[in-house]
Amino acid sequence: MEYYKTIVLRDGRTCIVRNGTEDDASAVLDNFILTHGQTDFLLTYPDEMSFTLEREREYLRKKTDSDREIELVAEIEGKIIGTAGIDALGCAEKTRHRASFGISVDKAYWGFGTGRALAFACVECAKAAGYTQIELDVVAKNECALALYESMGFVEYGRNPRGFLSRISGMQEVILMRLELDS
Repeated sequence: MEYYKTIVLRDGRTCIVRNGTEDDASAVLDNFILTHGQTDFLLTYPDEMSFTLEREREYLRKKTDSDREIELVAEIEGKIIGTAGIDALGCAEKTRHRASFGISVDKAYWGFGTGRALAFACVECAKAAGYTQIELDVVAKNECALALYESMGFVEYGRNPRGFLSRISGMQEVILMRLELDS
């Protein structure tokens, strides 16, 4: 799946949101390691990254070739400062209408609208791929992310009080959210 959009951030800078390509593999890996070390709200830690450069290239190539999944990058002045993506939750008839969504942005770029731009791009891509529901998990204490998702129309449909076991803060409650794309 391919995507490309130019947006103007709150501070006036231009940001390009586009699908990541295999040429972005090194920068995407670097961004993963950076962002996953900046917050305790993401699913994994930097040391859990198991992708090699070649495996990341292949991953991005497959996402570009896919008509149902995508890996997006946010780029400012040639630097990848965030990533987001949608993944199919299954290919069985009963679940092929559902996609999962994930996002991470370099902390230096929080508060400028980059996360919102990536989130909206994921919703656009999910609709284009024919999904009728997009889902995410968010740490309950991640108030900024919760506010973003709620402002986009995501609704809570459950909680897991022991969803994440953080190295830093122990048990973290995770909120399950969904956005219905066909309503």
